[in-house]
Amino acid sequence: MNNYLENTEAKIEKNKRLLSSIRNLPAVPFIMVELSKMLDNPRTGASELGKLISKDQAMVAKILSVANSPLYGLPRRVSTIEFAIVILGFDHIKNIVIALSMMEAFKSKEDKNWNRRAYWLHSLIIASAAKRIADDLGYRKSGEAFTCGLLHDLGISVIQRYFYESFKEIINLVNEQQIRYINAEKKILGITHQEIGYFLIEKWNLPISLGDAILFHHNPSEAENEREMAAIIHLADYMSYRFSVGDLKWDENYELDLGIIDILNLGDQSYLESFIQSYEQLYRIQIDSIKF
Repeated sequence: MNNYLENTEAKIEKNKRLLSSIRNLPAVPFIMVELSKMLDNPRTGASELGKLISKDQAMVAKILSVANSPLYGLPRRVSTIEFAIVILGFDHIKNIVIALSMMEAFKSKEDKNWNRRAYWLHSLIIASAAKRIADDLGYRKSGEAFTCGLLHDLGISVIQRYFYESFKEIINLVNEQQIRYINAEKKILGITHQEIGYFLIEKWNLPISLGDAILFHHNPSEAENEREMAAIIHLADYMSYRFSVGDLKWDENYELDLGIIDILNLGDQSYLESFIQSYEQLYRIQIDSIKF
């Protein structure tokens, strides 16, 4: 375990330098900076917060779509951003805005090798499912689970946008050798999309708990920190592949880490299977409800 972590940390440091050399990595969006300032002021109300967020109507539409999604689990329809703030609370709104801002900042162009809509749908479904799983299991940081779910594959988008030649090489290697994408990333780049996600969380001064969970979302058993959140993201991700709902080509041949049984106190493999099956209909309803 220690050797694995040491090697991982050394590789991350090496590739931080590579990523840091990219001069046009996006800066923290204005709305995130202003949101943080407003939330630091105890006198800020839902109306003021709503006015700030309403400056970005695309953001408003996405927040309302999230709030009204079946997996998110709110008991009533949310039609305005002010009502969303009241119902969800400031912390949840902040988590949603942070995640959506990062997704927008690192948005990459669509081409024959990259389906941007499929990537967005996958990210939104994993985020909503992660929050639902967290709530169902009594995990108190369900808002962070949503944020982490939305950002878990952000590194793939970064590879496509900033390392495009390597991105094409990864795809070719997968097609030629029938290996998993994550293994092809290691061979071509020497770094995985998980490690890139960790770097970006650190660069934008977001909670390191998000970075830790993103770093191990394919292998939560190997995590030392934030094992529960990593396991929740992993399970939500696996379900998407298992049900073929909002799944991403990058997740082909997704391997379930059975260590999540102990991490999430799911009893045994039989109970885990019944738990997974109980989500299938929710996933299918969720994909039908997404309008953008």
